[in-house]
Amino acid sequence: MNRVIPGIIQSTLQSPAQLGVVLCAFAVLTIKAVRFLSERRRNPSRLPLPPGPKGYPLIGSVLEMPSAQQWRTYAEWAKIYGDVFSFEALGQRIIVLNSLESTQELFERRSANYSDRPRMPMLLELMDFGYIFSLIPYGPWWRRHRRTFNEHFHASAVWKYQSVQAHETRAFLNRLLQSPEKFMSHIREALTSSIMSIAYGIKINGFDDPYVANIQESVDGFNVAGIPGSFLVDLIPALKHMPSWFPGAGFKKTAAYLREVNRKVVELPFNHVAQQMKEGTAGPSLAAALISAFPEGDEKLLAEETRLAQNVTAVSYFAGADTTISAIQTFFLAMAKYPEAQRNAQAELDAVIGPHRLPEFSDRPSLPYVNALVKEAMRWQVVVPLAVAHMATDDDVYEGYFIPKGTMVLGNAWAILHDERVFKDPGEFRPERYLKNGKLDLSVRQPEVSAFGFGRRICPGRYLSDNTLWSIVASTLHAFNITPALDEKGVPIPLSKNMTSGLISYPEPFKVDIKPRSASAETLVKDAILGDI
Repeated sequence: MNRVIPGIIQSTLQSPAQLGVVLCAFAVLTIKAVRFLSERRRNPSRLPLPPGPKGYPLIGSVLEMPSAQQWRTYAEWAKIYGDVFSFEALGQRIIVLNSLESTQELFERRSANYSDRPRMPMLLELMDFGYIFSLIPYGPWWRRHRRTFNEHFHASAVWKYQSVQAHETRAFLNRLLQSPEKFMSHIREALTSSIMSIAYGIKINGFDDPYVANIQESVDGFNVAGIPGSFLVDLIPALKHMPSWFPGAGFKKTAAYLREVNRKVVELPFNHVAQQMKEGTAGPSLAAALISAFPEGDEKLLAEETRLAQNVTAVSYFAGADTTISAIQTFFLAMAKYPEAQRNAQAELDAVIGPHRLPEFSDRPSLPYVNALVKEAMRWQVVVPLAVAHMATDDDVYEGYFIPKGTMVLGNAWAILHDERVFKDPGEFRPERYLKNGKLDLSVRQPEVSAFGFGRRICPGRYLSDNTLWSIVASTLHAFNITPALDEKGVPIPLSKNMTSGLISYPEPFKVDIKPRSASAETLVKDAILGDI
């Protein structure tokens, strides 16, 4: 046997790590060869792909792919190659759209071809993030999830959650009053408590609550694995079959752990409500409403409806909480860094609301500057700067470029909302850019065009998220002043605009001082929470 096998292959077979490299290379070469022949047949006019970095033989541009702040790098590449560019990484073709025009054309006008998702071995097949239905393939199962979710969270439905949101806002203000230095934790507790109450009718017990711990672990795992290229298995799906002991297969242990966490996220709180329903002790919640509508008699249909209901309730946290946490953190950073915007918003609140009550949702139409400030917070630091990847279902042509089916297509939301051709000084926080003659100027590019995703895959929880963000922003500004924290010498600590990398981007940790605007504002906060007891 040894006499037949060439020496180089023999030595490779004796080294699992080298064997893995050879197998990966062979897989990539095979994919490239098959695709070349197929695309040559389907593209008889020999239209070019969008321009982009050339990369290297076999591996493509994998070494050039940014490991952090991908959206910024892609925006810079757009200045070189154009708003629509492409590159290849280990056989996977990727196109990045950096303009509103291209995302509207492909993701909206041609949504039938660009609403699918690329295969996500790490997220869906290994970690089992299928409960986040925005990730699953376009088709009947996705449509059932989307329809069920929209029934409870569309624009005209979210008003029924305003009382919960207002209560959690008042509780948040009270926690700020008691321990302002923990404002980051208070933000997360407010949003988590609100969503758990809406979805399950569950009152959480701080961050030691097991439901909260599971959700946060799931969010952290999703945030890392959701960026294309974070794990090699997403580019070479065959790697998912590697045994966990194999060199380089450590990702499988990570995936197995997250898979169990996700099972708990989906099943435990839902089963808790189901048990309460049997005992007759369940309060109003999304889970209770879905369970009460379950069919009787058909076991197969019941199993499907149960899984769908579990997914819809579990995903509500992602749709309405974690992204909003980032936006509220950005608001606190912006207020400390841009005090004039804070003063302008407070002047409007004082004039419209007065000193004897907190803002209510019914006040929103009368507060254009506060509304503009919320919009600017969404634009200034985009929560999901690089939207979840779409995939071309069929071959297409755009602006003279050939887009082969199976191409991963990314919408760079950050580039769209920081386009210097549209926004003057896009890196600065200026609510005034959304105002004209004292009213909201809808002719200005609105953050909603890309901040919540694109086309049929736009975030279905955007209305709930918007209400939560507005409630906390308006009430916090009315009751508190937010200023830079001071060091031991009494000098303001500089505030950075840096954001974390990940599918959901957060401001890097920062410190601010938060104090009541006056003694009467402090009393207002205390009285408001007493009214809820």
